[in-house]
Amino acid sequence: MTKAFVGIGSNLGDREAYVRRALELLGAGEGIDVVVVAGVREPEPVGPIEQGPFVNGAALLATELSPRELLGRLLTIEGRLGRVRDERFGPRTIDLDLLVYGDAVVAEPGLTVPHPRLHERRFALEPLADLAPDLVVPGRGPISALLAELE
Repeated sequence: MTKAFVGIGSNLGDREAYVRRALELLGAGEGIDVVVVAGVREPEPVGPIEQGPFVNGAALLATELSPRELLGRLLTIEGRLGRVRDERFGPRTIDLDLLVYGDAVVAEPGLTVPHPRLHERRFALEPLADLAPDLVVPGRGPISALLAELE
């Protein structure tokens, strides 16, 4: 089993219900155990599009799936929960991002691990720090240092 960290967010509809349902679906899938979930936060929206507030959190998973298989599962869950990808960085019912997968560094078409903008996003780093304060993001360094750089 590999430890993987997934970012979870929503800014449409009943945001907390979408997050809960996504976690239920993740845990119900074969090859994935949801180990622990960080409490959600309500950061200001980031990006070029004006939109409603997000709730963001993260989950630590233990998984037998490969990074590509896990990403496929995340995308399937997003689809089941009504995620529409018509506008980059636009509003969404649910957003599931594979942030870190063990100590793997992956750069393939459609899959980059660790998440390519993780080190720039306080809303993703803070929940990770809650789950694993000693986490070292492969290729980037300790999560505490990444957060300090954002100060």
